[in-house]
Amino acid sequence: MRPIMNAIQLVAGLLGIGLLGIALAGAPAAGQTYDPRYPVCIEVYTIDGSTIDCSFTSIAQCAATASGQSAQCYANPYAAQGRQQGLASSPPRRNR
Repeated sequence: MRPIMNAIQLVAGLLGIGLLGIALAGAPAAGQTYDPRYPVCIEVYTIDGSTIDCSFTSIAQCAATASGQSAQCYANPYAAQGRQQGLASSPPRRNR
């Protein structure tokens, strides 16, 4: 009876580790509301609430999508401003 219980515990432990690995393997960027790769977001208001989509490259592109809807376009507060304009700065140089 003891070897069977050990086998059950081993299988349960391996299954738990496998499920934890699957849960942690997801791509976190896809689940974020504010995608830092895109500088413009839209918030669409419905009777059930609102949804945010940050997948626009310009206010004009967002405005075309928002047209005819109860929606608003705004600058993504988490967009990487320096990278999108090609102004990525390096850390200051220190003289010794």
